[in-house]
Amino acid sequence: MDETLDRLASAIRRADSTVALTGAGVSTASGIPDFRGESGIWGTRFDPADFRIGRFRSDPAGFWTDRLDLHEAMFPGEVEPNPAHEALAELESAGRLDAVITQNTDGLHQRAGSERVLELHGNARRVVCMDCERKSDAAPVRERVRDGERPPRCECGGLLKPDVVLFGESLPEAILADARRRASESDVFLAIGSSLSVEPAASLPRAASRRGTLAILNLDPTPHDSLAAVVVRADVTEALPALVERLS
Repeated sequence: MDETLDRLASAIRRADSTVALTGAGVSTASGIPDFRGESGIWGTRFDPADFRIGRFRSDPAGFWTDRLDLHEAMFPGEVEPNPAHEALAELESAGRLDAVITQNTDGLHQRAGSERVLELHGNARRVVCMDCERKSDAAPVRERVRDGERPPRCECGGLLKPDVVLFGESLPEAILADARRRASESDVFLAIGSSLSVEPAASLPRAASRRGTLAILNLDPTPHDSLAAVVVRADVTEALPALVERLS
């Protein structure tokens, strides 16, 4: 891993623009379970069909009952950023990273100190009103659901929805467009802790590889490994701090 990280650090030093894409593998070390795979939440504990936008619209009370259970499975306790999140925040603070594009909805990048975060799938720590579009903290809304308010409503009377992209919804257009632009214009693109199997996020490394250096940091092989100039097959909570050390 040492030689590979040396090559990656050298590429980042030469780069005018470095962008990171992060997936579930960045957050599992914080105690947040993966959604896919043999032990993932989908298929073992929850049915994705229960979390479709159509189900939210037709049965918001039942949706919120299941959503509360899902949230407690996702966040079994107070989760904190891990060394991978902290390393990315350090790279941004040092001027070595332009932005983090994330598939995760846990908000841990911001907790770690990253400021330029593009959330492709939203943020589970917020809710949004379907009528007035006001966004607010999800924690008190979940308490209201626990106390029997199902579905919870905004002060304006509109239904409150978790501020995440549900199955059947499109990703936010402006954020996706920004992510695509940053990927296609990057000199170095870091794909970190992602299986790179879910579109449209999986298209970002392909776009990046046409112009700059694609680096994949993931424990398991991905469909895009053949496009990468650098592949680091290691725990990202170890690899990213080691990369920061080389760039210090």
